[in-house]
Amino acid sequence: MSDILGAMRRTHHCCELGTADIGREVVLMGWVQRRRDHGGVIFVDLRDREGITQVVFNPEINPDVHEKAQAIRNEYVLGVRGKVDPRPDGMINPNLTTGEVEIAVSELRLFNTAETPPFLVEDRVEVSENIRLKHRHIDLRRPRLQRNLITRHQATSAIRRYLDGNGFLDIETPMLTRSTPEGARDYLVPSRVNPGKFYALPQSPQIFKQLFMISGFDKYYQIARCFRDEDLRADRQPEFTQIDVEMSFVGEDDIMAMTEGMMAALFKEIHGIGLNRPFPALTYEEAIDRFGLDKPDIRFALELVDLSDIMAGCGFKVFANAVKNGGVVKAINAKGCIDFTRKELDDMTDFVSVYRAKGMAWIKIREDSWQSPIAKFFSEEEKAAMVERLNIEPGDLILFGSDAAKIVNESLGHLRNHLGKRLGLIDEDAFAFTWVTQFPLLEYDPDLKRYDAIHHPFTAPMEEDFDALAADPGKVRSQAYDLVLNGFELGGGSIRVHQIERQRRIFDAIGLKPEEYEEKFGFLLSALESGAPPHGGIALGLDRLVMLLCRESSIRDVIPFPKTQKAACLMTNAPADVDKAQLDELNLRVRIE
Repeated sequence: MSDILGAMRRTHHCCELGTADIGREVVLMGWVQRRRDHGGVIFVDLRDREGITQVVFNPEINPDVHEKAQAIRNEYVLGVRGKVDPRPDGMINPNLTTGEVEIAVSELRLFNTAETPPFLVEDRVEVSENIRLKHRHIDLRRPRLQRNLITRHQATSAIRRYLDGNGFLDIETPMLTRSTPEGARDYLVPSRVNPGKFYALPQSPQIFKQLFMISGFDKYYQIARCFRDEDLRADRQPEFTQIDVEMSFVGEDDIMAMTEGMMAALFKEIHGIGLNRPFPALTYEEAIDRFGLDKPDIRFALELVDLSDIMAGCGFKVFANAVKNGGVVKAINAKGCIDFTRKELDDMTDFVSVYRAKGMAWIKIREDSWQSPIAKFFSEEEKAAMVERLNIEPGDLILFGSDAAKIVNESLGHLRNHLGKRLGLIDEDAFAFTWVTQFPLLEYDPDLKRYDAIHHPFTAPMEEDFDALAADPGKVRSQAYDLVLNGFELGGGSIRVHQIERQRRIFDAIGLKPEEYEEKFGFLLSALESGAPPHGGIALGLDRLVMLLCRESSIRDVIPFPKTQKAACLMTNAPADVDKAQLDELNLRVRIE
């Protein structure tokens, strides 16, 4: 039986040949990266997913093949047979793994032609992201993106090997489930056979993996597809992949140790590096106090310093009033940054305003004076206290925030990260993990006028805080933990509530009436009554993890077919209109206001 390849079958990828192969007959297949005609001899860089090999069409060796090669253009799909030759002196390319050899072609198969691509298929292409996403099938030919997706495959393989080797079972959970909108908006799927009813695509397999523990499976994992209908940004997509893990008869330390082992195996596989374990850990309160954010980048210092006690009675009323009204005054010592211009300071003021800060005060520390419009308001005792607490030296620039604690911490926390990059304080080659633990269990929502779960309502409180749940819900800490890498939250988890009465008390604390939680979560409550073991788990964002492994700045560069910030696929034009007949089958009518 014949096929389009005939007797030609690939013997090597385009990265595999070297001087040890000189004299061998080989067959390569791939795309034309570029074509060059040098005095009648045609040189083609042939590319596949592994690399590039130079192939040569010489009219003196095989005139028929050379004549056929005249038609070759960029992105044509070829198969070539030929002998591996050493490159002539002066033509070695040290930038290619195959740069010392070339293929003298004796047979050419032209599998397909190609239109001129909308951009060059190379890493250093300058083209808008929208054009790249419109032609994603061509964008994915670029070596950088192919390396990223190969790394993604290697990462999932390493993760599966680690979990398989530690007794976990890979079990799938439903993609069509019921809507329980306790977090982000659900993507809804209408049911044709149950008119007027809807499925929801899962935001997480959370409840199902807890049911696995109640069913006795003990250790579960899944590399799960999840969906959230929320506003997008560089590290967020409407559909995403998470490494989902659950374990029975464990505490926080067990899950954290398992996760650290998984990360160690992964980073050894991908980068060949060992990670120092155990990872450092900060409580939520410590992270906010020192770094302003609950996802601290610990690769550099430049920590926030609380000056509220010093400023409570100072002459600068903005600071004093902030403390009087229950807020805080904090500062960052940008050491050696005294030469920042007024425009640069104004730009930083604009930067913190994005995070609701009303302004940013500053002081430049000179040898003989403090230069600032606010310096005159501080007594010598207050200055001395600031010098000691902030480790102030001549040449330093002190940046202040004063307002409600949440605003100060968030604005200065982001400013800290901004300065870390700008001042070159960050080791871009470092991978710095940290745990953040003991998050508040609940947070008051002024719009809903009730408390809401910070993680999800199945998170267990700290044992010593449980009795305060009814009297002072905002003070209750949770058995929850986030894993942070280089200032990015990789994901988080918690010990779950495994006793029905405790679960009901948490539902009560977030304002759910018994009939509401029975209607939404009755199947979980029934399962808890059937004998639920103590259990907990974690979910890590695979897309974000691979982004950091590949040292990319956007998860769109490690996802094969990502959506835009408007949740659209520019290549397929999804989402799109559907036929009226389809809507009629689903008993739906579109109304656009």
